[in-house]
Amino acid sequence: PRIPAMASDSGDRQATLKRCLGVLRDARNDSEQFAALLLVTKAVRAGEVDAKTRRQIFDAIGFTFPTRLLTSRQPPAGCPPHTFRALGLTLLACFCTDPELAGHSQILNKIPTFNEVLLSPCDPDSTSMVDDVYQCLSAVLATARGPRELVTKGTVSALCQAYLNGGYGCDRALTLLVGLLAVAEDRCWQRDAPQLLAVLSKLSGDFLKAEDMSKFELCEVLPHFIPLSPPLTENSQGSECLCRLYKGLADVLGSKLSQSQRDPALKLAASLVQACGAEWIPAGSAGSKFLALLVNLACVEVRLTLEEPDPVEVEGKKEVVTACYVLMEMGIQECLREENPLLENVQKMQLMRIMEEAFGAVIFYLRQVKQEELHDPFIFASVRVLGAWMAEETSSLKQEICELLPFLVDYARKLFKEGSPAVNLPQAELVSTEGSALPQDALRFLLPGFCHLTAEDRPRDILISEGAPALLCEYFLQQWEVLSSQPTAPAPLTSTEMSLQTTCGVFLNLVVTAPDLVRHDKSFSSLMDALLKSLPLLLPQKHHLVLAANVATLGLMMARILAGSAALQGTQPAKEFFGAAIRFLSQAHTAQSDPGSDAVAVAVSPAYVGVWDDICELWFLGMQALAGCIPLFPWLPHAALQARWLQGLSQLLSCAAPASVDLELVTAFQAVLVELARASEQCRDVMLSHQATEWANLYGMAALEQCLAE
Repeated sequence: PRIPAMASDSGDRQATLKRCLGVLRDARNDSEQFAALLLVTKAVRAGEVDAKTRRQIFDAIGFTFPTRLLTSRQPPAGCPPHTFRALGLTLLACFCTDPELAGHSQILNKIPTFNEVLLSPCDPDSTSMVDDVYQCLSAVLATARGPRELVTKGTVSALCQAYLNGGYGCDRALTLLVGLLAVAEDRCWQRDAPQLLAVLSKLSGDFLKAEDMSKFELCEVLPHFIPLSPPLTENSQGSECLCRLYKGLADVLGSKLSQSQRDPALKLAASLVQACGAEWIPAGSAGSKFLALLVNLACVEVRLTLEEPDPVEVEGKKEVVTACYVLMEMGIQECLREENPLLENVQKMQLMRIMEEAFGAVIFYLRQVKQEELHDPFIFASVRVLGAWMAEETSSLKQEICELLPFLVDYARKLFKEGSPAVNLPQAELVSTEGSALPQDALRFLLPGFCHLTAEDRPRDILISEGAPALLCEYFLQQWEVLSSQPTAPAPLTSTEMSLQTTCGVFLNLVVTAPDLVRHDKSFSSLMDALLKSLPLLLPQKHHLVLAANVATLGLMMARILAGSAALQGTQPAKEFFGAAIRFLSQAHTAQSDPGSDAVAVAVSPAYVGVWDDICELWFLGMQALAGCIPLFPWLPHAALQARWLQGLSQLLSCAAPASVDLELVTAFQAVLVELARASEQCRDVMLSHQATEWANLYGMAALEQCLAE
């Protein structure tokens, strides 16, 4: 009798609802509370609860009562078995419309219950429960803690199963999965790869079979289910998915399409390229034609959008143009691939011409960029793809690139100085990434191109006049700080280490071609200090051998130019650097038995063999530079004696067959030995005591023979 009937008028309904809330607070028994609750949940389901009333409901019953309802197994007489659970879920769905409540631990600990409802058979009477669960899960996903909690409590698997079962609400399961993958892709795949792969298998099968607009809708969904890790190519089910996606895309892109149909197809292709490179494209005539078509379409899209840029049109096309950039980068790589190429030589030549025109459009667009647009992620994507072209193609568009260099240096400097994050970087959006946005390290992508350009007079002069060397010195110091703060355990080559190596390459070009710049620009003194300190730390870590080779060689070549600087006058850092450089150079070769005879040959040391192709030229440059340093630093011969290099080299050359040592190596050894013999009587005595006159004669080291005979 205390429970009022729900009125028909809206204002009266609100008044009735408030009276029911009073009953909920003051109920004398469960039957009164249950009767009031029925009216409250009816109003909730009808969407008649505003934020204030929702909070009043929560204040009246809290989480305790819905929790009791979820766990109760005794429904009221004449009611379906799930009545209490349905009421509890409706109340929780109501609470979850408040973001603060959606992230509450009392909601998060109900996630297993939500999963259970999704996986339970759904009859017509229980569809409202499923709707309420999806509302709760969507609200939880939008909270800070939500994604992690959903993944760890098994919601990814439940959603996958709900989608694959095809029951009521399966489309909402897919939408939730897309949302989860967008913010927690790595965690989702680490925990539930088999289930996600099953969803991808269904989606790719549907994509291949579809012959209506759903094919293009799937193009929008599929990129979210293509992981960067684990690689799909490592799994037979994943490979089958890739095969279906290839066939589906070949069918789509080989047809006449509208803009709205082509764009999602290009974005899907780009996400596949980011995940698998070109491995998803089969070898053979059909595959090569498809690859050429993909790159061709991407180039056309870039030209149409950027050659005569309309600001409004460009704004709406940034996402698809960024996808085209990914396809163009693949085109560059495939045109340069020599081993098992997918493309014929004729196709490569055609594509390079087409890409040249597209990159001309990118350059044209970048020349129109205003200062206030510099933080647009699309500008970053455009600079990045141009960097990929500059890294590989050094002859075409030379004039246009030279004219753009002041902008590129200024752009890279601004981003470096600000250290600004690339929020929602379009290239990261193509395949969802987890965690905070990457810093906008434009220099990382421009360095390989700068390395080529500093070897040529005109672009080098422009780079110097724009202050690029000083910027690169600062960049090197910052990247070294990043690397030295990382764990010392062997790990795959990082972008930081690669950037340091390439920056060394730029500096080596400047040392050779612009020594006066190195001599007078104070930035290089700071760089020299950093090199002195970094090599002794790098060399013992064999997984950093390539970087150590770069640092050693650059440091030795700069030392010849900066020989008068205070930092190199027998200071402890200088002695430690040269000691480490001598160890790097002296440990590169060893004696090895020749399998074909009893003779002993000089061979590259085992620790160096794996990277010798990368450091061979640096080693010879380092030997040449060391020879040039010996007359400039009187304390250097003592460092060579301390390292016992002369004894080791004498033993190596004495026991090896002269025929096993090529002329270039003999010349490198002789240059250093002659300078040591001239600079130090003690070094000369050590050589003579180890039969240097005899083996110098055997190896044709005439200059060393003459020096020892004086």
